[in-house]
Amino acid sequence: MDRTEIVGHLRTALSAVLNRPLDELAPELSLFDDLALDSTSVIELLMSLEDTVGLEIDPDELGPEVFRTVGTLTDYVEAGFRAGIQAGISGKAAV
Repeated sequence: MDRTEIVGHLRTALSAVLNRPLDELAPELSLFDDLALDSTSVIELLMSLEDTVGLEIDPDELGPEVFRTVGTLTDYVEAGFRAGIQAGISGKAAV
Protein backbone atom coordinates (compact mmCIF):
# COMPACT_ATOMS: atom_id res chain seq x y z
CA MET A 1 0.00 0.00 0.00
CA ASP A 2 1.47 3.35 -0.98
CA ARG A 3 1.25 6.66 0.88
CA THR A 4 -1.59 8.00 -1.30
CA GLU A 5 -3.73 4.95 -0.50
CA ILE A 6 -2.96 5.30 3.20
CA VAL A 7 -4.04 8.95 3.19
CA GLY A 8 -7.23 7.94 1.38
CA HIS A 9 -7.98 5.37 4.09
CA LEU A 10 -7.20 7.95 6.77
CA ARG A 11 -9.57 10.44 5.13
CA THR A 12 -12.36 7.85 5.03
CA ALA A 13 -11.77 6.77 8.64
CA LEU A 14 -11.54 10.34 9.92
CA SER A 15 -14.71 11.33 8.04
CA ALA A 16 -16.57 8.45 9.67
CA VAL A 17 -15.22 9.22 13.17
CA LEU A 18 -15.89 12.95 12.88
CA ASN A 19 -19.24 12.51 11.10
CA ARG A 20 -18.33 15.02 8.42
CA PRO A 21 -16.73 14.87 4.99
CA LEU A 22 -13.06 15.74 4.66
CA ASP A 23 -12.10 16.77 1.16
CA GLU A 24 -8.36 17.08 1.61
CA LEU A 25 -5.91 16.09 4.31
CA ALA A 26 -2.72 18.11 4.37
CA PRO A 27 0.17 16.36 6.18
CA GLU A 28 0.60 19.28 8.57
CA LEU A 29 -3.01 19.23 9.83
CA SER A 30 -3.11 18.67 13.58
CA LEU A 31 -5.39 15.79 14.49
CA PHE A 32 -6.38 17.40 17.79
CA ASP A 33 -6.27 21.14 17.07
CA ASP A 34 -7.37 21.31 13.42
CA LEU A 35 -9.61 18.23 13.22
CA ALA A 36 -10.81 18.27 16.85
CA LEU A 37 -10.12 14.63 17.67
CA ASP A 38 -10.40 13.63 21.31
CA SER A 39 -9.27 10.48 23.12
CA THR A 40 -12.48 8.60 22.30
CA SER A 41 -12.30 9.48 18.61
CA VAL A 42 -8.65 8.33 18.51
CA ILE A 43 -9.73 4.85 19.66
CA GLU A 44 -12.51 4.84 17.04
CA LEU A 45 -9.99 5.92 14.41
CA LEU A 46 -7.60 3.11 15.34
CA MET A 47 -10.38 0.52 15.18
CA SER A 48 -11.48 1.83 11.80
CA LEU A 49 -7.91 1.71 10.48
CA GLU A 50 -7.51 -1.86 11.70
CA ASP A 51 -10.63 -2.81 9.75
CA THR A 52 -9.89 -0.87 6.56
CA VAL A 53 -6.13 -1.22 6.10
CA GLY A 54 -5.58 -4.54 7.85
CA LEU A 55 -3.13 -3.45 10.53
CA GLU A 56 -3.15 -4.78 14.06
CA ILE A 57 -2.50 -1.74 16.23
CA ASP A 58 -1.75 -1.96 19.95
CA PRO A 59 -2.87 1.39 21.42
CA ASP A 60 -0.75 0.79 24.54
CA GLU A 61 2.40 0.90 22.41
CA LEU A 62 1.54 4.20 20.72
CA GLY A 63 3.10 7.46 21.83
CA PRO A 64 1.42 10.84 21.49
CA GLU A 65 3.83 11.81 18.69
CA VAL A 66 2.02 9.39 16.34
CA PHE A 67 -1.13 11.52 16.59
CA ARG A 68 0.47 14.94 16.23
CA THR A 69 -0.50 15.44 12.57
CA VAL A 70 -1.99 13.65 9.59
CA GLY A 71 1.59 13.22 8.35
CA THR A 72 2.87 11.56 11.54
CA LEU A 73 -0.07 9.14 11.58
CA THR A 74 0.50 8.36 7.89
CA ASP A 75 4.20 7.72 8.65
CA TYR A 76 3.20 5.31 11.41
CA VAL A 77 0.81 3.32 9.21
CA GLU A 78 3.31 3.28 6.34
CA ALA A 79 6.06 2.00 8.66
CA GLY A 80 3.70 -0.73 9.85
CA PHE A 81 3.22 -1.94 6.29
CA ARG A 82 6.95 -1.84 5.58
CA ALA A 83 7.66 -3.84 8.75
CA GLY A 84 5.04 -6.39 7.77
CA ILE A 85 6.45 -6.76 4.28
CA GLN A 86 10.04 -7.05 5.50
CA ALA A 87 9.05 -9.69 8.03
CA GLY A 88 7.21 -11.62 5.33
CA ILE A 89 3.93 -11.46 7.18
CA SER A 90 0.94 -12.39 5.08
CA GLY A 91 -2.46 -11.02 5.97
CA LYS A 92 -2.51 -8.47 8.76
CA ALA A 93 0.62 -6.53 9.56
CA ALA A 94 1.24 -5.86 13.23
CA VAL A 95 2.25 -2.38 14.31
